[in-house]
Amino acid sequence: MRTQVAIIGAGPAGLTLAQLLHLEGIESVILEDRSREYVEARIRAGVLEQGVVDLLTEAGVGERMAREGLVHEGIELQFAGERHRIDMAALTGGKTITVYGQTEVVKDLIEARLGTGRPLLFEVDDVRVEEVESERPRVLFTHAGAQHVLECDVVAGCDGFHGVCRPTIPAGVLRTFSREYPFGWLGILAAVAPSNDELVYAYHDRGFALLSLRSPEVSRLYVQCRPDEDIAEWPDERVWEELQIRLGLPGWTLAEGPVLEKGITPMRSFVTEPMRHGRLFLAGDAAHIVPPTGAKGLNLAAHDVRLLADALVEWYSSGSEKLLDSYSTDCLRRIWRAEHFSWWMTTMLHRPEGDDPFDLRLQESQLRYVTTSEAAATSLAENYVGL
Repeated sequence: MRTQVAIIGAGPAGLTLAQLLHLEGIESVILEDRSREYVEARIRAGVLEQGVVDLLTEAGVGERMAREGLVHEGIELQFAGERHRIDMAALTGGKTITVYGQTEVVKDLIEARLGTGRPLLFEVDDVRVEEVESERPRVLFTHAGAQHVLECDVVAGCDGFHGVCRPTIPAGVLRTFSREYPFGWLGILAAVAPSNDELVYAYHDRGFALLSLRSPEVSRLYVQCRPDEDIAEWPDERVWEELQIRLGLPGWTLAEGPVLEKGITPMRSFVTEPMRHGRLFLAGDAAHIVPPTGAKGLNLAAHDVRLLADALVEWYSSGSEKLLDSYSTDCLRRIWRAEHFSWWMTTMLHRPEGDDPFDLRLQESQLRYVTTSEAAATSLAENYVGL
């Protein structure tokens, strides 16, 4: 087999890259180790920055998003028994966020990919990336019981944190930065209409809580917990009880409904530098992880592949490697900004270990400042909607 760009991973990063390249006439093959059903069902992010909405629209996969996505102009911060709205649109010149689940983004991208007739292979095994330091890298894999060799010009590693591409890079080339947080998110997907029109980030004595949504009929909610807690210790009744306490306000009611899905997500930050080795380029979770508090994971992945697509288009059209050479540096500038914002949101809103009185007072002071200072609120809004 032969192609121009071999894309490992059919998540948002790999699928978006393939679509952007297709529009420019650049061939690609996508290899994914999971089934299509699994990829389209995994629940992940659901908040899209303005720039990502624009990117997907320009890529020709935004029609259903425009019809079904929920545009939000603000978020609410809750603490000390009060809610304070951050008017992001007013503070950023009209920029907004769109609530549209990653599962739906992936479905749209897969449909578009299949419509192009270009290869998208699911349930691929034994993937190995070789010769990335040469001008003819190749990917070895097994599909439908047969072994294959895919020759290409470039390999795009969009296969996530646990993928095969990053470990392919020789020892000593990469430098990694990481931080493990002492808390996790217990999240539920519930068949109940959202109890608020916008997202609510709540700081509470019992821990953080988030009221989010996926559609007018489905709510997404989270409570802070330990990352190593046993999900069996959280029956639905306990989850709803904690949500009622942490999100509760006089005169306001949190509606409850059947829990469709439940899981605990540990929280960590992780960055790999550089994001390129020879003809192998890392993108998305293969290169960086952010805690979900800032809603940046999917958005960073989309920005990575936008830059990579631009660089490949320039290379194939003119032979210039300028953008390919600056890919890692250009991506990392945005990534570190998002890492800081996600860290800042996380440390401001989550109950710290030990309940140190000094830390608690700092958190309350920061929340009060953000909700009373236009300058501080603008900083939050700019980062949230996307720089």
